[in-house]
Amino acid sequence: MPGDHSASTAGHEGGWQESKDGGGCPQARLPRHVAVIMDGNGRWASRRGLPRVEGHRQGVEAVRRCVRAAAEAGIGYLTLYAFSAENWRRPSTEVSVLMSLLKRYVRSDLEKLHEAGIRIRIIGDRDGLSADILGLLQECETRTRDNNGMTLVVAFNYGGRQEIARAARRLAERVAAGTLEPGAIDEACFAAALDTAGMPDPDLVIRTSGEQRVSNFLPWQSAYAEYVFLPDLWPDFNEAVLARALAEYARRERRFGGLGSGVPEGSSVVDTPRYREAGG
Repeated sequence: MPGDHSASTAGHEGGWQESKDGGGCPQARLPRHVAVIMDGNGRWASRRGLPRVEGHRQGVEAVRRCVRAAAEAGIGYLTLYAFSAENWRRPSTEVSVLMSLLKRYVRSDLEKLHEAGIRIRIIGDRDGLSADILGLLQECETRTRDNNGMTLVVAFNYGGRQEIARAARRLAERVAAGTLEPGAIDEACFAAALDTAGMPDPDLVIRTSGEQRVSNFLPWQSAYAEYVFLPDLWPDFNEAVLARALAEYARRERRFGGLGSGVPEGSSVVDTPRYREAGG
C-alpha cells in the first residue's frame, strides 16, 4: 500500500483472541461493510526512534484489535488493505520482513480466527506470488470457508486499477470466445468479474494517519462509500478509534444520488452507551 499501511497482518505468538469483556463497538446505523486503509506504521516507529519493522509489528496488534472490535460490533464484512501492488517497490529488505510477518501471523492466528467463526477471503492479484505465500493465502480461505461469522477480506498484492483491468480482460476473453455478448455487459456483469464478486460494496472506508487519499483502494466498489479520515496512526488503532469512525458514519445521510432516507440500506439503528460516549 502507498504510505505505511503495509502487511500489518502479522505479529507475535500471542494470536487473535476474543474480547474478555464481551463488549462491542457502537452500532448506530451500523455499516454492513467497513474497509480500512491501514496507514502510519512507519511514522509511528519514526516518532519513537524505532526501526520501521517495529511499526509493522505494532500494526499487527492493531489488526487484531480491529478484527475483534468489528466482529463484536456486528459488522458483516471487514476489508483490510494489507499489501498493495505498489508495495513491491519498497526496499527488498522491508518487503522480506513484511512477508515474514505475514507468515508468522497466519501460523499464530489462523486457527483462532477459525474458532471465532471468522471467514477469510483474499482479494488481489495472485499471479507471480511465491509458492509459499500463495499457499498461505489459499490455506486461510480453505480453512475458514464454511464459517458464518464476519468475513475478513484481506487485500494482498491489490490495486484497484489493476483489478478493473483484470475484470475487463476476463470479460473480453468471454466476448472473444463467443460466450458473452458485448451488449450484455452492464454494471452488474462487470462487478461479477471483480475480485469482490458476491460481496456487498463498502459502506464506510476508514483511513488512518491523517492522509486524505484513496491510494488505489477499491475504486469501483467505493463509489458511494462514506470516507472517514482519522488522525490516528495505524498502530494506535483500537476499539475507541473504530467507535469514533462508526459514530461519524452514523451522523451522515447517504443519498446514492437521490434525496436519501437518512438511514443507510441494510444498516441497523441501535442506541448504545458506547455510541453516545463516542459522540453519537
